[in-house]
Amino acid sequence: MLHILFNESDSVRFKEVQELDPTLDGPIVLIRDDYAVGPLQALDTPEGAQERFAWWKSCHEKTAYGALPASPVVNDANELSTILQWLEENPAGECWIWVAQNQHDVSGYYWLIAQLKKWQGRIYLLFLNNLPFINEKGQLFYPHWLEEIPAKEFLKAKKLVRPVSASEFEIDPDEWNKLMCENAGVRILEGGKKLLGKEFSYFDADIKRLLTSEWQRALRVLTQLQTKMKVKTGDVFLQWRLVQLAEQGMIETNEKWEKGWKELDIRLIGGDKSLTGQQD
Repeated sequence: MLHILFNESDSVRFKEVQELDPTLDGPIVLIRDDYAVGPLQALDTPEGAQERFAWWKSCHEKTAYGALPASPVVNDANELSTILQWLEENPAGECWIWVAQNQHDVSGYYWLIAQLKKWQGRIYLLFLNNLPFINEKGQLFYPHWLEEIPAKEFLKAKKLVRPVSASEFEIDPDEWNKLMCENAGVRILEGGKKLLGKEFSYFDADIKRLLTSEWQRALRVLTQLQTKMKVKTGDVFLQWRLVQLAEQGMIETNEKWEKGWKELDIRLIGGDKSLTGQQD
């Protein structure tokens, strides 16, 4: 069987799972782009794909990671080609898509499933929606990400595998088309597989909530932010939002961009004020 995952850290954990259960042996394909943020308009065309890459490129320019190269590093079109080739070469093989309860995985699922209808009957889904697991301390919890699940607990999850239904192959590609047409800045998971479009500024409230009139290292704020946020998103997007807030005069920096993020300090503008607005 072929396994499809949506996070690098999930693939590391899944390799541990495969060592425990040889019946899950098979290649792993990683869909890397985070379709929960950024433009999606006409993403099924070369022009739309180029527009999205240009947006990611602009996000990276002032981040701690530096500018992206001229050609895409993340290329899910190539990963899709790998999946389709495997399905062609293994006519009896099954393709298992592992989706956790978060907007990143669900967005990636919608992008993918819209392109796999030809293989109906061989595409299987493991959607860990509100499924309880036992953590390392023996406590019951509901994971939002696959990497949170202990490898031995993963083994019971495979019992939930089911074929993607005919109705899903009709409805879910339509949902993806709606998401492309809506072209929201951010997509959050409202429940089940329901994604809700939000503005690019959706996470700004979380950022400002950690800031005061005192200077703080930007990277420290980002670390705290990713720990405390109820709805998670990637660090590149959050760094881009910090840059946007600085350019809009919403926060102040010490202007040490050229020395890198290790020396970049940030604070709220306007004295000792806390955020009064809330996420919509």
